[in-house]
Amino acid sequence: MASPHINALQSKHAGLDAKLREELARPVPDAATIQQIKKHKLRLKEEIRGA
Repeated sequence: MASPHINALQSKHAGLDAKLREELARPVPDAATIQQIKKHKLRLKEEIRGA
């Protein structure tokens, strides 16, 4: 059973996925924003794995 902390992290990760899809769907996606979102997603994923 996943803890509430893990659930919160997974929810944040899913939200970042949505933001990433939105940014990529723009006519001219911002590469810096995409990179920032991907880094944040990776940090969350590592925290989820470590928990």
